[in-house]
Amino acid sequence: MNRQVEDPSLYINREASWLAFNGRVLEEANDERNPVLERVKFLAITASNLDEFFEVRVAGLLQRIEDGFIDSGPDALTAQQERELIARETHKFVEEQYECWNKKLMPALAREDIRVLDLKELEPEQVEYIDAYCEKEVDPLLTPVTVDPAHPFPRVLNKALCVALVPRHKRVTTRSYLGLITVPRLLPRLGCLTSKTGSHHNFLADLPTHHAAGMHRGSNVHSAA
Repeated sequence: MNRQVEDPSLYINREASWLAFNGRVLEEANDERNPVLERVKFLAITASNLDEFFEVRVAGLLQRIEDGFIDSGPDALTAQQERELIARETHKFVEEQYECWNKKLMPALAREDIRVLDLKELEPEQVEYIDAYCEKEVDPLLTPVTVDPAHPFPRVLNKALCVALVPRHKRVTTRSYLGLITVPRLLPRLGCLTSKTGSHHNFLADLPTHHAAGMHRGSNVHSAA
């Protein structure tokens, strides 16, 4: 018996199909048969793809919801249901991305003497190098912004690296506020460190946090993200 063309079960949701495609790219990053640096590239591709997905397709979907469109597509999902589907699948996908990087790729890179280090893992001479690099290359490009009733949340550049801080006044310890630092794009996201035991690197995102106390004088940085 032939089913009617209008049967929703005959159709795959467009956005779910795209997320499934990006999942197949992530499978290549998880595949140990691929060279480790190729696997890192595949993981980076999934991140770039996801950025574009939200910039274009999710943005269009949210615009439809804001404009009040209630029509469903061939799969019988409304725009609100599509939004919920995307949110559910994306949260799961991002968890898989982090698991791929933290539990698979980083150990695989370490076996090849390639390490991406947290600032707490640095040797004393590497800390000195980081301090000098921040002072000469990073700090002069940063403009800390305070968010309070007199200073609303600023506009940030698309895909810019931003670090949010919660400084707390040293004298009035119960008083805290929100700070924001936008890192210029001209700086490399991954820096090279001096090392005698392999190829060591650090993330640019860690550096503004490392020097945040110097940019918020009179305050202790309670947390950063």
